[in-house]
Amino acid sequence: MTPDQMIAQRDALLAARWRGVRTVEVEGRRVTYATDAEMAAAIADIERRIERSAEPVRRRRILTSSSKGL
Repeated sequence: MTPDQMIAQRDALLAARWRGVRTVEVEGRRVTYATDAEMAAAIADIERRIERSAEPVRRRRILTSSSKGL
């Protein structure tokens, strides 16, 4: 999922939650949440995914050294 798609999904979830609706339709998919807590968890999850996608990929660098002990 691209960051733009995740942002659109988050915005749809937030708008539905503010309206008090528990059914959300994004890109032809309809999801119904049983409780507000489930919807809040979905929003928190999508926000974490958006943050992770914006972070640069960390590259590991390993440096070695050796000597003959002299």
